[in-house]
Amino acid sequence: MTDGQSYKKGVLVAIIVDKVQKKKDIALACKKLIIQKSIKDITIAEAAKTAGVGKGTIYEYFSNKDEIVFEIVNILMYEYNLLKEKRLEEASTAKEKIKIFFYIFYTKEDEDLRSIYKEFVSISLMKPDEKMMEFQTACTDRHFAWFEAIIQEGIDNNEFVPEAKKLARGLFSIGEGLFVSSEVTHSIKDVKVELNNFFDTLFNLIGVKK
Repeated sequence: MTDGQSYKKGVLVAIIVDKVQKKKDIALACKKLIIQKSIKDITIAEAAKTAGVGKGTIYEYFSNKDEIVFEIVNILMYEYNLLKEKRLEEASTAKEKIKIFFYIFYTKEDEDLRSIYKEFVSISLMKPDEKMMEFQTACTDRHFAWFEAIIQEGIDNNEFVPEAKKLARGLFSIGEGLFVSSEVTHSIKDVKVELNNFFDTLFNLIGVKK
C-alpha cells in the first residue's frame, strides 16, 4: 500500500489528499528536527522518518531540504504576523508599537521562528534562489510599509517630529542588524537591552517636545 491509498472492506481505494495541507504538515513535522540539528546536518531520509512519510513523498512536495525550511518560514511568519497585529492593536502609542514591531528578535515565545529564520537567511546568502528572494522581498516590502505607517501615526498624533519619516528605512533595518550581529559575534550580549536603549534614546531625539 502506498501514500494516498487505503483499504475499505477489503477493497483498495484512493484517499483524496489535500496537498497544500499535506505539504504544511510535512514541513512542520520537521521543525523541531531542524531547530535541533540545522538543515545542513539533516538527510532527506531523516526528514521523511520524522514526518512519518516515505522519501518519495518528501520529493513529491519538496525539491530539496532548503524548500522545507522555506515552507516552515512561510507558515511561521504568517502566524507571527497575526500575533504581532494583535499586540500592536493593544498598544496605545507609536513608541510602544515600534518596540513591539521588533519583538521577533528577542521574545521567548518567538524563539522557534528566530531559529528557523536564521536557517532561511543562511540558505538565502549561501545559495540564492529566485523564489526565496521574491518571498523575502515581498515580506520586507510589506513589513516596511507596516512600520512606516506606525512612524506616520506617531507624526499624526504629535509624538514624533515630521522628519522622523525620513529615518523609517534606517530604523527598520536596525532590529535585524542587531539580531544578526548578536548571532555572529560576541559584541551584543542582550538584543532586547540594546534595542530598548537605542529606541529610548531615539525617541528623545525625534519626540515632539511638550
